[in-house]
Amino acid sequence: MALALTKEIWKHPSIIKSCLLGYRGTAASHWTVVISCFGIVFSARENIVIPQVSGVYPFLRTISTSTQPEGICWEGSSHVVLLRKLETALKDHQMDEAWVSFNDFKSLYGFPKDTLLSKLITELSYSSEPCWLQKACDLVMVILKEKSVILQPDVLTKLSLSLARSQMPIPASMILRLMLEGEDFPPMNILWLVVLHMVKTEIGTCIASNILVQICESFQCLSAKRSYHAKLIKPDTMILNLVLDACVRFKLSFKGQLVMELMPQTGIVADAHSINLIAQIHEMNGQREELKKFKDHIDRLSAPLICHYRQFYDSLLSLHFKFNDIDAAAELVMDMYGRPESFPKDGKKLQIPCRVQMGCHNLKTGLQIQIMPDTLPKDSVLKLGSRQELVIIRDGKLSISNRAVAKLIDGYKRVGKISDLSKLLFNIEKEFHSAGGSTLCSDVIDACVKLGWVETAHDILDDMEAAGAPMSYNTYLALFAAYCKEKMFREANSLLKKMRKAGLVLNFSIKMVISTCLSEVLNKDAMYANASMIIKSELVEVLVQEMKEGGNTVPPIVYEFNSSIYFFCKAKMLADALNTYRRMQEMKIQPTEQTFSSLVCGYSSTGMYRDVAILWGDIKRNMQSSNLVVNRDLYEFLLLSFLRGGYFERVMEVIGYMKQHSMYADKWMYKSEFLKLHKNLYRRLRASKARTEVQKERLEYVQAFRKWVGID
Repeated sequence: MALALTKEIWKHPSIIKSCLLGYRGTAASHWTVVISCFGIVFSARENIVIPQVSGVYPFLRTISTSTQPEGICWEGSSHVVLLRKLETALKDHQMDEAWVSFNDFKSLYGFPKDTLLSKLITELSYSSEPCWLQKACDLVMVILKEKSVILQPDVLTKLSLSLARSQMPIPASMILRLMLEGEDFPPMNILWLVVLHMVKTEIGTCIASNILVQICESFQCLSAKRSYHAKLIKPDTMILNLVLDACVRFKLSFKGQLVMELMPQTGIVADAHSINLIAQIHEMNGQREELKKFKDHIDRLSAPLICHYRQFYDSLLSLHFKFNDIDAAAELVMDMYGRPESFPKDGKKLQIPCRVQMGCHNLKTGLQIQIMPDTLPKDSVLKLGSRQELVIIRDGKLSISNRAVAKLIDGYKRVGKISDLSKLLFNIEKEFHSAGGSTLCSDVIDACVKLGWVETAHDILDDMEAAGAPMSYNTYLALFAAYCKEKMFREANSLLKKMRKAGLVLNFSIKMVISTCLSEVLNKDAMYANASMIIKSELVEVLVQEMKEGGNTVPPIVYEFNSSIYFFCKAKMLADALNTYRRMQEMKIQPTEQTFSSLVCGYSSTGMYRDVAILWGDIKRNMQSSNLVVNRDLYEFLLLSFLRGGYFERVMEVIGYMKQHSMYADKWMYKSEFLKLHKNLYRRLRASKARTEVQKERLEYVQAFRKWVGID
């Protein structure tokens, strides 16, 4: 009886239709229709596809899973209706309705045709709301995972640019990497814009630099295969400069070093921007010898061009001071002041790229970066040399700032070479200040007087007189007043004789002058007022600050050791690098991040991952004793080394430290490295079937890593 009744119901679709109409006011996700026919149960619910039912009973195809009441239509096919709704919504830029219609269609019939799907992603890309951009990115990932639709490169390019512009560097990088894997990379001018927006944040800079490494690796691989795709993805100078500039801004010195070394690997020629950025990277890493290799090429430039290298000279001078090489600093200062203003005779030859060796000079397999110092791109978006600390531009020429003068004074005073300081000041005056009279020497003497260094001030004054550069009346008077204030009457008497000899004071009683000066100084500080001593002196402030900061800086010997370790690691002389590091420990010299970074990279480049693990123990001990603060870049180097070596316990340990310090980790990069090296490692092995306890523990760490990076 029941079976006969069921058959009669199926013969009259209007009966079922009238029943279903009672649910028009309810959302599709909240209603269920269950029809039993010969033991078969059909359920119509949102995101549940029912093509089997519609194939046998066509009228059921009109059941819609839309959340809107008008989604249920009995006048035609839901396939046609949903497509029409989706097309109309996209045409009218109604994203909410378009997204609902798309989900309804996909739940019933899968993805729509390629053109419509591309329109949907493009429309989402034009949105300024992050939620819609994220939906577009998620949709692309689903599409590529199912491999049922082919997306055009221009669609993905628009999406990556929109994500980057909205400061969503992580999803933007995902789209770029998908395109790179598919060998459908965006044009270089579009990539400029994507990277330009990505590097506005530190996380974006980290990701952009990692992507740049991937691009260069792909370029080298395709070049080796002589593929025509190689020239399409070859990075240019602009893209390198954008990333290098961001590394400098965010103090990512190790990342900058890695990016910098991509230039010789890919044959990219460095321009003026590149050289200034490279100089700052070398400065942060304390690599003075590397930076000095560029100087000979830059010195051949003319005066108008040399001003564009203010930042280069600033970085090199800073390194001289860090190495406590005051003589080298003075020589560099004189090179800047004594430059000829005419163009070099061999100026045309500068158009040919020069080569600068990176690392060991004798290294046959070393890197040689190509530079064109006289190339100044006009369309650059970078501000060249915005930071001014030691070297400045004055009257169209390179000059030194008060901070540089303060460092020179402090450096020469500490080594007791005041005569050399006087000689340098005199030469600077002769080259630069001759037209405006003596000012720098007077400023230095006044600063010494204010700080109580009267003997130093007197020595400089005598040196200037001996060199034929007598000082002004106020300079003598300031020193004379200081002697009187300190009751150094013998020295004041001697100075007064010099003043009379120079015709700076009248021939009257010396005792009267001393008495008058002393009275005025002690009572009203009138002598200081007459000598403009009560005016706040910038040089004095900077000099005081320099002396305070001197005790907090890294000792020069550390830079010497780090330079040696860096040299040995680049030359693959790791035994010598290790001996140098052990010598630092014996001498109780605290290693820095640069020390460990060079060693980790050196060991990793030769596959000595066990030595990296030993070094990791030293790094942790230094961190626990609060002698070392490790940055994100060094953690990344360690993580990659342990991942390549298969030390998964150490991998998860480093990840734990990064989580503890809330540091961003580029999971995509680590996932790609794992799949490239350990894709099938313990893929089917279960913990219960592990042969040893060691294998069981290693399996747990591998599984933890796979879960962390999102490998199924």
